Amino acid sequence: MNDVKLTGAVGMVHSTESFGGADGPGLRYIFFMQGCKMRCKYCHNPETWSMDGGTPMKAEEAIEKALRYETYWRNGGGITVSGGEALLQIDFLIDLFKVAKSKGINTCLDTSGNPFTREEPFFSKFNELMGLTDLFILDIKQIDLGKHKELTGFTNENILDLASYLSDNGKPMWIRHVLVPGITTDEGDLTKLAEFIKTLKTVERTEVLPYHTLGVAQYKKMGIPYALDGVTPPSKEEIAKAKEILGITK
Repeated sequence: MNDVKLTGAVGMVHSTESFGGADGPGLRYIFFMQGCKMRCKYCHNPETWSMDGGTPMKAEEAIEKALRYETYWRNGGGITVSGGEALLQIDFLIDLFKVAKSKGINTCLDTSGNPFTREEPFFSKFNELMGLTDLFILDIKQIDLGKHKELTGFTNENILDLASYLSDNGKPMWIRHVLVPGITTDEGDLTKLAEFIKTLKTVERTEVLPYHTLGVAQYKKMGIPYALDGVTPPSKEEIAKAKEILGITK
């Protein structure tokens, strides 16, 4: 650790999960970061939106917490940083992954890609982070630019650019797509998404995540109108069709 140069950045952590089994290979210790600029209509954790709040941590402290569970995830697992949107706290991520790599820990970043830009100073920081990240899990909300803005409040050009950049740099990726009836189930859009994924050389897995309503109570608690009131989870047939179009065999 003495030769690892850190920025000393403080990360605002919303919560952690000790035994994550879905966010990267093996069992993972997961850090959910506070803060997100996107306002996805189906988001199930709106309490992570605000840039205020969370528990302040420095990288060394965060890794110490994760290492308490090392015996469970050491063989084939590691740590995953999710959100909110973790890239909004890129200085902390760099520190965290530097400490992790110094200890031989597998690192995974789950991101929507929304903060990605090739402008400085972000781009140089991202390149440093990319070298410390073993796996990227990229959530592609919607392939259509206009529909993406309607769904999230932002367009998706930089997100697709991020996917291509990771591919060009040989970084392993998982692609995730939340399936929301009437919003992300259009077969034409799914076909375009499949075609885009085929242009990427490093995608190891594509996943369809069925929309659910588990976060509705949190919206009511926070006094936020729920934009998808009345929308139900996708049917087995809709899920099967999406998987077929995206070439998912499992």
